[in-house]
Amino acid sequence: MGGRSLFNGVELEVTRNESVAVSGASGSGKSTLLMCVLGLIRPDAGAVKVEGADLARLRGRALARYRSHHIGMVFQTGELLPELSPLENVALAALLGGRRREEAYRRAANLLEELGVPNNDTRTAALSGGERQRIAVARALVNEPALLVADEPTAALDPDNRDSVCDLIFSLPKSRGCALVVVTHDKAVAAHSDRQLVLETGTLTHPDRTGGGA
Repeated sequence: MGGRSLFNGVELEVTRNESVAVSGASGSGKSTLLMCVLGLIRPDAGAVKVEGADLARLRGRALARYRSHHIGMVFQTGELLPELSPLENVALAALLGGRRREEAYRRAANLLEELGVPNNDTRTAALSGGERQRIAVARALVNEPALLVADEPTAALDPDNRDSVCDLIFSLPKSRGCALVVVTHDKAVAAHSDRQLVLETGTLTHPDRTGGGA
């Protein structure tokens, strides 16, 4: 990017039922790595495969459709529509994923109940930060993705909500049978993962090692 190489042979494989936390200094390329995983940035070489399909080769609607069916994303601040109810926010993702209206709302209601989020007509903007992140998790799960990706999912939360949301997110690989990749600067959050990796000098390394790829 800008004549500068961000990655130097990055290799990462995450299986279903497994969680991986990636940390690194500001500017190390963590967000760019997530954009590559989501197919929003295409690497100069190599492949980004999710459920066997190489996202680097998909384009336009085919990429958007595949991503909506196979990848769920949890952002740092939720990125929800504040004027909608929790149910509408989650159901919207299912509708965009091609679900029929009745199924979309049923899936959304079941997930919100399971995650302990009030299912009423309250606007999402009126809810607490912890509740909003749980809605974001429900939205990410509604299409039953094979891969769940989270970008600093607890950074905007107070300690109590951080721990609660953290416990929820890292329980999902086992309970939902998905793979989980979390980008975080918080060592306490990273410690919940099955594997901890550090992105530095363009490669992924284990925090207790120096050099070498992941």
